[in-house]
This record gives sequence, C-alpha cells and structure tokens, in this order.
Amino acid sequence: MEIVKSKFGFWSIMLLGVNAIVGSGIFLLPNKAYAQVGVYSLYVIIFDAFLVLCMALCFAEASGMFKKNGAAYVYAKEAFGEFVGFEVGFMKWAISIIAWAAMAAAFTKALSVVWEPAAEPMIRTIIQVVLIGGLGIMNIVGVKISALFNNIVTIAKLIPLILFVVIGIFFLDKANFAAPVVDAASSVINTTGTLTAATFASSVLLMFYAFTGFEAIATAAEDMENPQKNLPKVIVSVIIAVVIFYILILAVSIGTLGSSLATSNAPIADAMKTFLGVWGRDLVLAGTIVSIGGITLASSFLTPRAGVALAENGILPKFIGRNGRFGTPTAAIAISTILSILLSLSGTFYFLAAISVISRFVQYLPTCVAVVVLRRTRPDLKPSFRVPFGPVIPAIAVIISFWLLYNSSMYKILFGLGGLVVGAVLYFVMQYINKKEANKATKA
Repeated sequence: MEIVKSKFGFWSIMLLGVNAIVGSGIFLLPNKAYAQVGVYSLYVIIFDAFLVLCMALCFAEASGMFKKNGAAYVYAKEAFGEFVGFEVGFMKWAISIIAWAAMAAAFTKALSVVWEPAAEPMIRTIIQVVLIGGLGIMNIVGVKISALFNNIVTIAKLIPLILFVVIGIFFLDKANFAAPVVDAASSVINTTGTLTAATFASSVLLMFYAFTGFEAIATAAEDMENPQKNLPKVIVSVIIAVVIFYILILAVSIGTLGSSLATSNAPIADAMKTFLGVWGRDLVLAGTIVSIGGITLASSFLTPRAGVALAENGILPKFIGRNGRFGTPTAAIAISTILSILLSLSGTFYFLAAISVISRFVQYLPTCVAVVVLRRTRPDLKPSFRVPFGPVIPAIAVIISFWLLYNSSMYKILFGLGGLVVGAVLYFVMQYINKKEANKATKA
C-alpha cells in the first residue's frame, strides 16, 4: 500500500513563515537601532520592509518556477550555471553556521539580563562553548527535537510579543515621538545618535537581521500543496504581516521607553515593565530565553543537514554526508559545531547578526537577478506569480543591497563573504575529484 505524505496547506505555510522570521532579532535589536538613529528607527523598519518585500517578490516568482527543494541554489544554478550554483549552495551551509553562532550569542545576551555574570567575557565564552558543543554532541548521539517542544517555543515567543503590542499601544507617550533637532551642518540630531547616510545604512543592515528567514519557506517546496500557487502568495503575505507586527513593536518600545530605549539591554522586557510591572518584564524575559534557546536548538539540528544536502548533491565531499555509528552525519555535525564555536567567540551578538545579514546577500542577490535572467533564457518555466514592473523591482533590491554593503565595514564584509573564497577553492577541488572518479568508472 502506498503511503501518501501529508502536505502543508496555505495557513500552515503562513505559520511556518512567521515562525521562521520572528526570532531573536526583534527581541534584542530595537535598542541598537534607536541608539543609532533615534525615532527614525521606525523608518529603518519601513525601509527594511521595502527591501525585504522586493526580495520576497523575487523569491515568490522564482519559487513558482520550480517544485524541487533547494530554493536559491536551484535558481542560481539554472540561471548562471554550475559554479555560481555551487557558491550559493556552499554559502547556504556557511550562513547556517553563522546563524547558529549568532543564536548562541543571542542566548547569552538574553541570559545576562537575568544573570549578570553571563555578560562577563570568560563566563560568556564558557556558556557559548558548552551550549554549542553540548548541542553538537546531542546531535551526534541522535537526540531528536520533539514537535511538542517546537510548539512550546513558538508559543513562548509569540504570546509575550502579542501582549506587548495589544496592551502597550494604550500607554504610548506622544512626546517620545517628537521631531529631532537639526544642527547647522544639516545633520539630524537625536538624543541618542546622528542620522546620516552611514548611520541609517548601518541601522538598516542590522535590523535586516530581524527579517531574515523568509527564504526558508521556499526551500521546502516539495512538502507543500500546490507550491506554484501557494508559495508566492504566502511569501508576500508573511512579509506584510511581519512588517506590521514589527512596526507596532518598535512604536510601543519608543512610546513607552523614550530615550532610555537606547541603553536598554532587554528593550521589549523593559518597555513591558513600564505598563505591566515586574511580572510583565519577567514574562518577556522568560519568553525571550526560551525562544532563543529553542531556536538555537533547532539551528543545531538544521545546520549540519545543510552540509549533508550539499554532500548528497555532489557539491561537497561525500564523507560529509555519511552517517556515523549513531546513524547521524557525524562529520557534518562536527564541522558545523567547531566552526560555530569559533564564530561565536569572534564577536558580540550584534557583530554576528551583521555578518549573518551580509552573508545572506549571497543567496538574495543571485535570486533577484535570476528572476530577470530566467524570464529570457527559460521561457518554458511558467510561474503562477510574476514580479510586476518588469526588471524594476529586482533592480531596486540589488541596488539597495550593494548600497548597504558599501556602507558596511570591510571587516564585516570579509567575515560575511569570506566563505565565497573557500567555496571557489572547493569547487575546483570537487571538479577534479569528480572528473577523476568519472575516468575510473569509464575505464572499469
């Protein structure tokens, strides 16, 4: 008897998308954005929303062209060939490793609010090494994440945020949204920072981290009902819903905390305290720690599997995808764990969030360009959704992305895009290995 595999429907994909995007970023980054550009951080969210929506539209069209898994890797390979596809595929694993490290750093950041010693460099290092290393060992011996735990984490993440918006919107102080002062040099001065092209770009790049994850919806196309029809709709719908949610969260944070938002280590928790007292703050802190801990756990499971998928597709050496004595991909887990530990020790959560965003542009930009290329080179592909205004929206996404990268520091760019150099070397090594194996098979 054939077993029919159940598929995700439209609303299931919606929930999957919201859960993939809403994470540590919105809990920990509003203070940083406000510190850089003050009340103009609301415009940062809107600007990020515009950029993400442009990218999401490109993903929506591209995802409607293909049923198979792979998302950005598939689009890049079809549009630009094997080498670019290899680089995008390899960077997917690198991005996952960076994200796992960022999650671990976010966990210690959140923990330090309720346990101050966690902020000390030595203790922070120990926590992050034990957290990532422990999860790596759990994965090797085959400890699995239960669906129940994942549901608990999702609830712990969303309920405090929903309560924060629904109740907090009645406690806004209009004075906290007062227009800033303009100095003689025409730079807009806030009580917390200066609005310039550089500070705005820096804030946009950092807050963009809170939007990453939308691309994960398209990577499981084969597990969804009618992906050509549902994926484009759900990607756009999820982005719009998350944007509205984020604007409300930041508005409540600014409206209740004012300039003190810039110095808060737990912005949403501190804002909640102003209108619900200590118990409200504790509720958000508990939700933050459980949520980030759960996401870190999920990252520890998903990150090595990205490497396994690359090995199974011949992008990386086959030993990376092989299972060890416990029936788990030992090599992929070990490599992911060691690199995540090293990255987590290389900087703060804010630094890791920034390089995580930079590295993701390796997936986003090729997809935006691929949409235009595939329209010309693959007319046989008939997406159910088409990005309006021809190549304008993909071009806007590409131009803004390069502007953000231009305004980022070279140090962050080297960390974020350094994997491309490693990927290029691996590509030619794999080409040589595959050619050698093919010759052996022909002679045999």
